[in-house]
Amino acid sequence: MSGSDARALSRSLLDLCRMRKLTIATAESCTGGLVAGALTDIPGSSDVIDRGFVTYSNDAKRAMLGVKVTTLATFGAVSKETATAMAVGALEKAGVDLAVSITGIAGPGGATPGKPVGLVHFAVAARDGRILHRECRFGAIGRSTVRQRSVVEALRMLMELARGPQPPAKPRREAASRLHQRVARTPRRVAVKRRRSPRA
Repeated sequence: MSGSDARALSRSLLDLCRMRKLTIATAESCTGGLVAGALTDIPGSSDVIDRGFVTYSNDAKRAMLGVKVTTLATFGAVSKETATAMAVGALEKAGVDLAVSITGIAGPGGATPGKPVGLVHFAVAARDGRILHRECRFGAIGRSTVRQRSVVEALRMLMELARGPQPPAKPRREAASRLHQRVARTPRRVAVKRRRSPRA
C-alpha cells in the first residue's frame, strides 16, 4: 500500500460523503493522526471532515472519547472493545455522521502475549447505529508500513459505511425453491424411438 492508495481512497471517500452530505471524525492511537492528515490533504475536505482526536494514551482515550476505565482494564487498549468505544465516543463527541477509530501495536516494541507487533483493531460507527469492527494482523513489517496500511484500511471501512446500508441478500433456500418450481413446471420431453422399416 502506498501513499497514492491513501490519496485515491481519500478523494473517493470525500466525493461520496459530499454527495451524501455526511461528515466525519477520526479517533487515532497508533496512527497518530495520519488518517485525518490523509483526508485533510485533499483540497476542499473541510465540508466533510469535522475533527480528529489523537488519543495515544489511555488517559486521553478516557478524557477525550469517554472510553471506560473498566474497558481498558479488562480488554486493553488494543482490542475490539476499546476500538468500538473510541469510534462511538468520537461520533458522540463530534456529532458527526461517521467516525473511525484505530488502535494497535505498530512496533517495533509493545508486543504482549496474544497481541503481537502489527496487530491493529479498527472500528467505524455511523449515526444510524451501524458499527463495523475489523482486526488486522499485519505482522512485523516495520512501524511505518503498519501505520500506512492502517490508514488505507480505515479509509476503506469509512467507504463501506458511507455507501449506506446494503439490501439484505435473499436466502439461498428461497432461490433454490423457485428454481425447483420452475423445473417442476417444465413438461418432460419423452424420447420416442422410431422403428426402422424392414429392408426389402
